[in-house]
Amino acid sequence: MTAPLPKNVAALVARASEPEFAAWRRNIVRLGGCTNPIHLVGGATVFDTTTGEALFSYESDVYGGRLLTACGNRRATVCPTCSRLYRADTYQLIRAGLVGGKNVTEEVSGHPRVFATLTAPGFGPVHTRRERDGRVRACRPRRSGECCRHGSATGCHERHTADDPRLGEPLCPRCYDYAGAVLWQAHAGQLWHRFGLELRREIARRVGLSRTEISESVRLSYAKVAEYQRRGLVHFHAVIRLDGPDGPASVPPGWATTALLAEAVRAVVVRVRLVAPGAEVVGPRMLRFGEQVDVRPIAAFGAGEPLTSAAVAGYIAKYAAKGAESAGAVDGRVHHARDLVMLPVRAHVLRLISTCWWLGGLSPFEPLGLRRWAHMLGYGGHFSTKSRRYSTTLTALREARAEHRAQEQHTALGIGARSTITVGQWRYAGRGYSPEAALLAASVREGGGRHGT
Repeated sequence: MTAPLPKNVAALVARASEPEFAAWRRNIVRLGGCTNPIHLVGGATVFDTTTGEALFSYESDVYGGRLLTACGNRRATVCPTCSRLYRADTYQLIRAGLVGGKNVTEEVSGHPRVFATLTAPGFGPVHTRRERDGRVRACRPRRSGECCRHGSATGCHERHTADDPRLGEPLCPRCYDYAGAVLWQAHAGQLWHRFGLELRREIARRVGLSRTEISESVRLSYAKVAEYQRRGLVHFHAVIRLDGPDGPASVPPGWATTALLAEAVRAVVVRVRLVAPGAEVVGPRMLRFGEQVDVRPIAAFGAGEPLTSAAVAGYIAKYAAKGAESAGAVDGRVHHARDLVMLPVRAHVLRLISTCWWLGGLSPFEPLGLRRWAHMLGYGGHFSTKSRRYSTTLTALREARAEHRAQEQHTALGIGARSTITVGQWRYAGRGYSPEAALLAASVREGGGRHGT
């Protein structure tokens, strides 16, 4: 006796016998395996801008009633396909600001630039993996028998493996300052903004210029990404560059050196401060960056240098596609307090989320929107940002890709180089896949498919 086919397989076999199967299949394959596409209903017509002639039209009916478009989500845990595209665009954006290209002059590769990592401060001891000279060291060596006021050991002599679930967990959750950690997350973006302002002032002070004179001599550009640590707090990886007053196309003054920039970054990080709100509720909190600051020069071409432009661009692009889920949090927002008991997260992350929910309901913290960002452990800032003059933009890269695909389509239709404009109307009609479409999309994704035209 032959076993019945699974429902999704049977539905796909039935779909394959329909006349419009080829168009339906193209509608899915062109997305390259996007996991949660957007459905559009409507149509469009391509006109010749010179003659006004309608060259061709297309409607959603051609694709089985709905035109699918990729979700565009940057997070790898949500959509691996769209995340790869976002990561590739971020790589090109960062690299263009280091070596040129994408309408950025190649001379930018000779400008002073550093790769800086700014960390979060400590809010209590956590389990960590320490290595030295290739050997794993004890987590937190202390004399045996030392305990905190709650009776928990203040040390840990374990040599944790890289996948140890205890990494990032507090040695004593009752000693850990969860309110301080959440408030730091909520203000991390403001700390970065203040860091940028203070860095300009520090450079001006070091070369003996006023704030007005420094803006007429040099421009500070940056691109950064936020990365979640195992303890649930973000730290920033940033490319920081000095240009002439007109941006990457202008040469910075002779006094603007990589050494000056690196020293200024180290000096400013340790003195940036913000006073947290709600002292009457949780006590006073002075927010700052952590003491661990890594500032390294970036090589122009990487010959014999440990930190190359390509390595930096790849590193930042990798973390641009990650979110709080890398720290064990959840993908979607928390809408009700009752949802907290069902979250599939470890105890430390649950305490961070619960603290966000608690503080978010109190008036001193209302402007922070902590309940809205509880699933992000309080961090509501953008994961990847850049200054205006750093390099090209993600929008420009996407427009260039769309134009390239349009040219490919025109070539296939025999339109050639004629000037055209597309006029149409589309409306949202849902998202996701039917069971048989999901099966086809999964096969495309496993086959390494890319976004089509």
